[in-house]
Amino acid sequence: MVFPQFRDEALDLIEARVASDSTTSAEDEQFWNGVREAFSLHPEIINFNNGGCSPSPRVVAECLKRQIDYANRGPSIFMWRDLDPEIEGVRKRLAGLFGADPEEIAITRNASESLMTCLFGLPMETGDEILTSSQDYPRMINAIRQRERREGIKMVQAQVPTAPATQKSIVEAFERAITERTKIILVSHVGFMNGQINPVREICELGRQHGIPVVVDGAHAFGHFPFTQGDLTCDYFGTSLHKWLMSPVGTGMLYVRKPLIEPLWALMAPGPTQDGDIRKFEEIGTHQAAVHNAIGEALTFHEMLGAERKAARLRYLRSRWTDRLLEFDNVKFHTNLAVGHSCGICTVEIKGIKPGALGAWLESKHGFVVAPIEHPDFGGLRVSPQVYTTVDEVDRFGAAMTTAATQGIG
Repeated sequence: MVFPQFRDEALDLIEARVASDSTTSAEDEQFWNGVREAFSLHPEIINFNNGGCSPSPRVVAECLKRQIDYANRGPSIFMWRDLDPEIEGVRKRLAGLFGADPEEIAITRNASESLMTCLFGLPMETGDEILTSSQDYPRMINAIRQRERREGIKMVQAQVPTAPATQKSIVEAFERAITERTKIILVSHVGFMNGQINPVREICELGRQHGIPVVVDGAHAFGHFPFTQGDLTCDYFGTSLHKWLMSPVGTGMLYVRKPLIEPLWALMAPGPTQDGDIRKFEEIGTHQAAVHNAIGEALTFHEMLGAERKAARLRYLRSRWTDRLLEFDNVKFHTNLAVGHSCGICTVEIKGIKPGALGAWLESKHGFVVAPIEHPDFGGLRVSPQVYTTVDEVDRFGAAMTTAATQGIG
């Protein structure tokens, strides 16, 4: 089928600039203001919770709308026959970005679906253990707890340090928690609470030394900064694509190393002929083909910006607001701000002000949407700008936080 070509003037300008100047920097505001013009954003909301969910560029949203309208003319023909097969092209492109074989990539609806496929699909016996950390995502904890209740397996949580000085301390925490009953290790590539980049490669090596498969929660990593499967050497990797890749809401990816596909049970039952086929993890019933097809436009946008340039911009924006708060004794960062430990996400606490109250004040008085974090280990605001964020917005956020730190929130 042929769709009318959607042209976005802002996108044309970005493409032309990238083509003519490969050295565009993280501080080139003319370029990044042009990137912002490629989005349709609410004028009164400043989303600093892109780690939760990011808006898509207009070109992605328009692709989604266009294909939904096309499919709606006759879904049994236009959606199933024409649009659904396009998933194979998207699969190849995701595999290329991740550095994997397309036959190891399943397209899912989010990180939760991807990771629960692994956590529920790997066989275990009563008394076996899943090792995770004290700071893992609640939905994954709930998945393991359900296996505890249903099957008598056990969850063990490594007590990982907050804002660790060295990544070795994280590896050592996992190593101390391994027992002879450990059958799965679950580790977050980027911690959802504070943006800590964990030493996944070293933890995967630890798993291999003990014969334990490692499942990597990549929800906050994929599209955030550059890496490939070869950098991680993991067995399983699950991620959402509606965060840092800026794909439509309800898109995710699951990587399973090829020899491990057949023994991994799917969440929804496929036929026995699909046992060794990565597509068995996509057997979810009728779904909107346009959603997974629009991932292709998000990949193009990501590739156009460049992964290195994008990560540099996110770190620049993060440093711009964190640097001005370092002088205050009552401001505490629960994120190691060094390049190897974090990128665009940071969690900050103002002592004496509850995270929920501070977040509500920032939204009601200044229009900033952040993610309050409250956990037994620490509390604060998780702050995550995006490539469309302006330095003016970042500076206004820094000024608001300075007011809160010096004058309170009333």
